[in-house]
Amino acid sequence: MIRVAILGASGYVGGELMRLLAAHPGIEVGQAFGASAAGKPVSSLHPHLSLAYGDMSFDAWNPALLDGCDLVFAALPHGETQKLVDAIGNRKFVDLGADFRLDSAEEYAAWYGEPHQRPDLLASFIYGLPEFSRADIAAADCVAAPGCYPTAAGLALKPLVDAGVIETTGIVVDAASGVSGAGRAASAGTHFCAIDGNFRAYGLLSHRHTAEMQMVTAAEILFTPHLAPMSRGILATCYARATAACDPLAILFEAYEAEPFVHVGETPPETKWATGSNAAFLTARYDPRTNMVVSLCAIDNLGKGAAGQMIHCANLMLGLEETAGLAVTGVYP
Repeated sequence: MIRVAILGASGYVGGELMRLLAAHPGIEVGQAFGASAAGKPVSSLHPHLSLAYGDMSFDAWNPALLDGCDLVFAALPHGETQKLVDAIGNRKFVDLGADFRLDSAEEYAAWYGEPHQRPDLLASFIYGLPEFSRADIAAADCVAAPGCYPTAAGLALKPLVDAGVIETTGIVVDAASGVSGAGRAASAGTHFCAIDGNFRAYGLLSHRHTAEMQMVTAAEILFTPHLAPMSRGILATCYARATAACDPLAILFEAYEAEPFVHVGETPPETKWATGSNAAFLTARYDPRTNMVVSLCAIDNLGKGAAGQMIHCANLMLGLEETAGLAVTGVYP
């Protein structure tokens, strides 16, 4: 078995990584770091993992504890892995943070409002969306896993941009996410009383994930995220002006027909279909009345949008079966 360490194991993404890896045939969790929960049993924050992890406890960060681990997963806030990356050494590394996703330090500073501390390492990270960069990920030592919103938008839009059937300016992405996307720490806007029965937009014009969407699609995008009263899931609805009459659904079918985790169909996708899985569900339409294309994608923000994608990347990097430990079926209802 390949042993891995998880940084940020006490959070929602860390818990999802541990849940998925508990059933992985080739990978086991050797070390679970959780700074705010150091010394506490894993079961105290993730009771659903009690049978899988027994008396394992979270540890405070200590690079000496990486001994015996072949790969490191990091599910930390942006800015944190820049401080830790040297200590990870020559181990394979999959980072879910935003630190090494963008192409340049200037882009990072523009969208995250602070200078990048390790611009010398940006070129050593591969952007980890397997459907578009499978071979590069397999050859990489360091991978920056995409954000959840850019994953959904990228899957919905990139094949259409590449096929030349939509304009690359003026694209609009409206996407709604479950509250788990905001992380485990509660805020005034994520308490039950603020979320239940409510639906709101946030991050108008300047949400940080816009930069990734534009990088993945090589297009100009106006992105508006929304918070939906559900625990997990993302539905991205993307609008673009067509260059001519087209069949966007056929383009998506062709682009993803060999992909193990992408389903393209006629029925508009729903977030519930993807819950607990690494699956992505897509559909698209061309409207001759407005000469617009609408393309939709539903994923689990903790699955394909986070932990599942990280494991998919790790499987490729480690030479394992790329679908190992990952479900293609959601939990429904």
